[in-house]
Amino acid sequence: MKIIPESPEALAEALEVLRAGGTVIHATETCYGIACDLTNEDAVKDLFDVKQRPGYQTVSALFPSVDAAREYVEISPKAQELFRAHLPGPLTIVLSKKKNAPPIWLTSEGAGTDALIGVRISSYPFAMKLAEAFGKPIATTSANLHGKPNPYAVSDIQMQWADALLLPDLIIDAGALPVADPSTVVRAVGDVVTVLRQGSVRF
Repeated sequence: MKIIPESPEALAEALEVLRAGGTVIHATETCYGIACDLTNEDAVKDLFDVKQRPGYQTVSALFPSVDAAREYVEISPKAQELFRAHLPGPLTIVLSKKKNAPPIWLTSEGAGTDALIGVRISSYPFAMKLAEAFGKPIATTSANLHGKPNPYAVSDIQMQWADALLLPDLIIDAGALPVADPSTVVRAVGDVVTVLRQGSVRF
């Protein structure tokens, strides 16, 4: 695993890795997350293999803004209220995918036509800059091996992957993060909002 400190130069290198179909671990406002190009099916399969995540589970899509997400998802007035009140921040909003949206690969089993997409807009500066500069949806999920605790320092990541055969391509070291709850996950389809996971944002 290549590890470099968080910096403008690290942002440029992370973009190169993502564009080449690789995996990047970086800090977020909740914990360290692992990312890849969500429009690249092979990259998503590699992310699942590296994380040892079951292929039937999904990842969320990291966008830089509501406008960027709008190309892919239906945003109801109720969802718009959630965006205004809580994003950028530790809230994942699960929305209906637009029928004519470009394909994205939410699982390693080729679910490019999933009807629902979990939308994240991070408040962590590096994650925001990465999403803005990449210009396409980024897969985002916690940077832990499946079933292991969320990581808050690069040392946590190194311990979890110490015996793994497949490793992330790049780790951006932002130092130790404060321990925080994961993002809250809500489904907002039409006027109905359902809490799927209670986390940092309380409902």
